[in-house]
Amino acid sequence: MTTANPAAALSDTTGRPGKIRNRVLWTLQILLGLFFIIASGGPKLVMPNALTDNAPENLTIPIGLLIFIGVVEVAGGIGLMVPKLSALAAAGLSVLTVLAAATQAFIADKPAMAIFPLVLAAIFAWIAYERRATLTDLRNTLTR
Repeated sequence: MTTANPAAALSDTTGRPGKIRNRVLWTLQILLGLFFIIASGGPKLVMPNALTDNAPENLTIPIGLLIFIGVVEVAGGIGLMVPKLSALAAAGLSVLTVLAAATQAFIADKPAMAIFPLVLAAIFAWIAYERRATLTDLRNTLTR
């Protein structure tokens, strides 16, 4: 007689997430990917002048930097939804959101606004950790 192991559904010995955790991760990855493509990066690419005109006076970002950030956000959002790129994209977006939090806290002088990017950074770090096996797969693919 075998007994069911509830921990087996959460992870296995290969470093890959189990069935339930995998579903949670993909749900988060798709939602956050769409958020970064549509709501965060997209407006920076479609209407950068309107964003710079409406920015607070203590937060002036050159338009070229704003467009670069939009490209990085859209690329990261797409990467979150590509299985082989998900860990790399999550790690990159984690760094990006930490930098966004630092900008809010120190340059814009609104430390309360840094909480949301820091929460996103923690979520992206968790996704990158859980998808770490894809980094090995990607490395093996590129070195062939």
